[in-house]
Amino acid sequence: MPLVPPKIGFVSLGCPKALVDSERIITQLRAEGYEIWPQYEGADLVVINTCGFIEDAVAESMETISEAMNENGRVIVTGCLGVNENLIRDQYPEILAVTGPHATTEVMQAIHQHAPPVNDPHIQLVPAAGIKLTPAHYAYLKISEGCNHSCRFCIIPSLRGPLDSRPFADIMQEATALADSGVRELLVIAQDTSAYGLDIKYQPAIWNGRAVKSHISDLAHALGDLGIWIRMHYIYPYPHVDELIPMMAEGRILPYLDIPMQHASPSILKAMKRPANESKMLDRIKQWRDICPDLTLRSTFIVGFPGETEADFDYLLEFLHKAQLDRVGAFAYSEIEGAQANQLSNPIPEEKKQARLARFMAVQEEISANKLQDKLGQIMDVLVDEVDDETILARTSGDAPEIDGQVIIKSDGKIKSGDFCRVKITHADEHDLWAELV
Repeated sequence: MPLVPPKIGFVSLGCPKALVDSERIITQLRAEGYEIWPQYEGADLVVINTCGFIEDAVAESMETISEAMNENGRVIVTGCLGVNENLIRDQYPEILAVTGPHATTEVMQAIHQHAPPVNDPHIQLVPAAGIKLTPAHYAYLKISEGCNHSCRFCIIPSLRGPLDSRPFADIMQEATALADSGVRELLVIAQDTSAYGLDIKYQPAIWNGRAVKSHISDLAHALGDLGIWIRMHYIYPYPHVDELIPMMAEGRILPYLDIPMQHASPSILKAMKRPANESKMLDRIKQWRDICPDLTLRSTFIVGFPGETEADFDYLLEFLHKAQLDRVGAFAYSEIEGAQANQLSNPIPEEKKQARLARFMAVQEEISANKLQDKLGQIMDVLVDEVDDETILARTSGDAPEIDGQVIIKSDGKIKSGDFCRVKITHADEHDLWAELV
């Protein structure tokens, strides 16, 4: 009689860093013969990888735990919200186990305890690149854990610890396996991507017979040898980030920088404990664009931080006008349990925060619309994400999946997901482009 592997339901919430944690757990589950089950009903237990970074994320995580408990009843919780175990167990004392983030070993131990694996070599087969939760043509490549900063609005260091960089060769072996498996785009992520190697003193390594340092510049250069799209996320603008721009200009890595600036007002940046300088940032942006005119700059901002005056907010809007960033996300500040900012005076009323957020986004939408209008008539190579009978959804080198815009093309019945194709831009709005195949 054949052995029946346990069925594990899995829900992954939160950011791309959490998604990579989920992929590692699922890869280990499949390596041990477990079946990943697509629904609560029928699963032997359910694993929920939670997010606990902002209030809305906590609410979503707790709601998901409630659904899993009601529909299955055998639940293991991991991820950032798991650091606050008492909050979870106070509402759901029957939870099987709770762990923090980046805890594959602990999660697997709990699964072994409550749903032991079967030993069948015929089902313990995993591709070399591991199990990915993204489409087959792109993948996230996490190069470090944790963060050494102490920004007042953030609790990441308490959730994920200080900077912990992966060995250079380990990263490149994973990247090579992903490229060999057919991945066309790698999205390089960490809590603080450009700090890679600082904690291990930029440890020397050998890769492909060449001496390298465990440093973001050497890593970017090596990743560029893979011949696929390499996209840099969560780049803190240290001086050495300037070294990446020539690689973008020569096409080694994508001309795309995701820099979470958070604000522009010097007084608010100081209150946030963000060591940044708005005027120098504008100078650097100009220098980067002089070297790499096709550079796409993405950033995120917080409006309504405690103590933010109208003058601070106007300063931020003026920065947007001067910087002319290509892609921008923003959210209204909300208290996070454990964040230092909770103790700051002069909180901004919610109604005013939302009004400022709306004004901020209106300014950026006008900037984005104008920048996208400039692309009309251009010929571009795009990467296809989705195809149906009528429409192709693709992205330019300036668009990351899920968070940036799309290129919408009439389907020709031949192109498929993961293909590159050449298009001419025919129409634009404030977010997306429309194009025709050429």
